Amino acid sequence: MRIHYKIVAFCVLISLIYPIHFASASDRQTEESIDAKRMEHYLRFSNELVPWYHLAAIDQFERNIRQVRSDLPKPDGPISIIIPPHYWSGLLNPNPTDTEPDAIAFFGGNALDGNGDGIADSNELEDILLTMSSHLSYYGPAEEDFKAALWHYYKREQTVNQIMTIAKLYKHFETIELDDHVFPVPKGYHYSYRGTWGSSRGWGGRRIHEGTDIFAGYGVPVVATSYGVIEVMGWNQFGGWRIGIRDNHNTYHYFAHLAYFDKGIKEGDIVKPGTLLGYVGSSGYGKEGTSGKFPPHLHYGVYKYNGKTEWAFDPYPALMNWERQK
Repeated sequence: MRIHYKIVAFCVLISLIYPIHFASASDRQTEESIDAKRMEHYLRFSNELVPWYHLAAIDQFERNIRQVRSDLPKPDGPISIIIPPHYWSGLLNPNPTDTEPDAIAFFGGNALDGNGDGIADSNELEDILLTMSSHLSYYGPAEEDFKAALWHYYKREQTVNQIMTIAKLYKHFETIELDDHVFPVPKGYHYSYRGTWGSSRGWGGRRIHEGTDIFAGYGVPVVATSYGVIEVMGWNQFGGWRIGIRDNHNTYHYFAHLAYFDKGIKEGDIVKPGTLLGYVGSSGYGKEGTSGKFPPHLHYGVYKYNGKTEWAFDPYPALMNWERQK
C-alpha cells in the first residue's frame, strides 16, 4: 500500500510540473470551458494598446509558476495573476491590503476598480485585469513596449523572455489551447529507450544524466514534442548539433546529438507538435563537427522555469504517455 501511495504522489507531482493529459471527454470539456472563460476576460480587458495575447501570456506564466512553487497559492480560478502588495496599494501605504482607490492613488499605488463596486480588491479578477491592463497600456502595444512593461514589473530577464515566448505563440496560433504533445520520434521508425534519469554518463565527466536517451538509427527524423519557439540552435561541446525549444508552460525542451538540422529551420521559429527539427546522429563531445564517439541516439531533456530558477526534471513519464498516444 505504501508503494501505491508513492506512485500516486509521483504522478501528481509530474502532472503539476508538466502537462500530461489522461483526461476523459468530460474533463476535456471542462478544460475547454475554463479556457473559453479565460478568453472572455482577456478580450474584455484588451484594447488597442493592450492585445489580448499580452494579458493571456502574463496570466499563463503566473499559472505555471503557481503550479510548481510552494511559496505561492495554487491557482483556483480562471485568472492566476497575483499583483504584489507594494505595486497594488503603494510602497509607502501603511495598509498593504488597502482597497480604497483614493487612498491607494495617494500612496502611489496602481490598483484600479475593474468591476465598478467602488473598491480595488486584489482578490477580484476584474480589478486585477484592469490594473494589469493599465500597466501595459502605459508602455504601448509593440513588442519592445511589451518587453519594457514586463521588465519594469518583474525585473528579471528570464521571466521577460518566457512571457514574450508565450505571447508570441498565442498571437501566432490565435488561441490559448496549446497543450498537445507528441513523441519525438515519428510513428513507423524503430527506436528504444528506458529511464536513464540520474545515471552516470559515459561521456562528459562526472555529471548526472539529465534526460532520456532514445536510441535509433542515423537519419531517423526528430520532431518537436510541443508548441514552442526555437530559443537555441547550433553546436554545443557536449550536445553536438542541438536545438532548444521553449513552450507556453515555462518548459525548455532540449534535443541533442543530432546528425543535422532540417533545412530552413532557424532560431526564433515557431513550431508545433510534429514539426521536423532534424535527424538522429551521434554528434558532440569535441570541436564542432565531432561525431561517432557513441551510438546514434537522441538525448531529450526538459527544464522547468519557476520564476526564480530553472531546473531539470525527468522526461521519461511524459515520453511513455506520448508514445501510447501515438
